[in-house]
Amino acid sequence: MTETVAIDRPSRHDLAGILNAAALPLAVVLLGLFFYIKAPVFLTPRNLLSITVQVASLMTIAVPFAILLMAGKVDLSVGSLLGLCGVVAGLSFPVLGVAGAVVFTLLVGLAAGLVNGFLVSWLSMSPIIVTLGGLTLMRGLAQYLSPNPLFGFPESFSYIGYGVLFGVPYLTWIMLAVLVAGFAFMRLSPFGRHAVAIGVNERAAYLVGIRVKLTVMLLYAAVGVAAALAGLMTVARINSAPSGTLGVGMELSVLTAVLLGGVPFTGGRGSLPRVALGVLLLGMLSNGLILMNVPTEASLMLTGLVLIVAAALDVLRSRRS
Repeated sequence: MTETVAIDRPSRHDLAGILNAAALPLAVVLLGLFFYIKAPVFLTPRNLLSITVQVASLMTIAVPFAILLMAGKVDLSVGSLLGLCGVVAGLSFPVLGVAGAVVFTLLVGLAAGLVNGFLVSWLSMSPIIVTLGGLTLMRGLAQYLSPNPLFGFPESFSYIGYGVLFGVPYLTWIMLAVLVAGFAFMRLSPFGRHAVAIGVNERAAYLVGIRVKLTVMLLYAAVGVAAALAGLMTVARINSAPSGTLGVGMELSVLTAVLLGGVPFTGGRGSLPRVALGVLLLGMLSNGLILMNVPTEASLMLTGLVLIVAAALDVLRSRRS
């Protein structure tokens, strides 16, 4: 079993399948052309790099989130965990220093992921209920730890948010590293194939020797670490950690990107390159609307519409299969 299942590759005579496979890349191209016509600055190298910075945190979470969804599980707490980890980092810098605060923040994300994974895999609790509870719990904890926004982080840390290496922002390099790690995990590691197998049929995966509970728990742990890393990336970029708003709505953005990328909510198949395209499309949409001076309210409505379209495409793909 591989990362991308064969049934998602249509034959030459399957016109509907060809259109379905080409829909996302075509949407990215057409959206880029549309925004270029409306705002020529959209396709400049500087703005394209700006888009990669804007989606860096989203992509960082979307990669392990997509693999988790391929296994038929979901984590709706990632936005609140991002916010909590940003607050934890801000509070830790004066005490632990930059390196210590970064490590401690990643450990907090790991612990949260392990707790979610334990409740879902070992106690067989509903992933939606568990992670929705975590969403509320962690947001409340973040606001309890820091009722007021934190700001003024060490320069050596904030530099990650605006610094560049070989002309490419550090945040973009981090995003690319996560993408490469995700591709390697799916292509080279048996755990990637195990995740897809669990999504296809959890019972059958167990009967052929896959350690289902451990695999699911480790996938949740990976999502937790990714959310913590995204929290660090976000607070480095904005040099602030507002506990009430940091990461709000991130779970919906991640879910939208992953569904756009062709990973069904029920799991069992998917492709990380297509998920990356889904993230890119959302980033282009947000950036282009800003360049066109579209009000925030309209931008939110369009993002919600994209989520509905992604869900509809998921239903169509399921019916074809």
